[in-house]
Amino acid sequence: MIITPQELEQYRAELFDHAAALDALRVIEDCDGDLEDAAIALAIRSGQEPDTNDRWIEGLAKRWRHVLCHADLQESLEDGLSGAVVDAISASTEIPAKLVTPVALYVLKSGVQNFCQPLAEKV
Repeated sequence: MIITPQELEQYRAELFDHAAALDALRVIEDCDGDLEDAAIALAIRSGQEPDTNDRWIEGLAKRWRHVLCHADLQESLEDGLSGAVVDAISASTEIPAKLVTPVALYVLKSGVQNFCQPLAEKV
C-alpha cells in the first residue's frame, strides 16, 4: 500500500499539531510511501517486534477492528484522517502513538467500509 507525495502533503496539513503523526508521515516518506515498510520501522522504534514483514500492519489493524469500526470512530474515519481521528484512536486503543497514523492510513486506503465489513457481518 503506497501513500503518494500528494497524500503525504495533505495529511501533514491536517496533522500539523500532532508530533507523533508528523513523525510517522516523515518515516512513510522516507520509505518512499510504502506503508508496510514504514509501519515496521515505526514498530521497531516503539519497542514492538514485528514477527513478519508481510502484511504486518494489516494484522495490527485487524486486532483493533472492534474499536476502529465502532460507530463513532468509523464515521470519523470515513471523513478522512484528522487530528480528532488520531486522538480518538490513541485514546481508545493501546496502539503505540507512532503507529496510530499508519493504522488509520491502512484503514482509509483499504476502504473503511471494506475494512469494517467482516465485523458488521458478525454483529
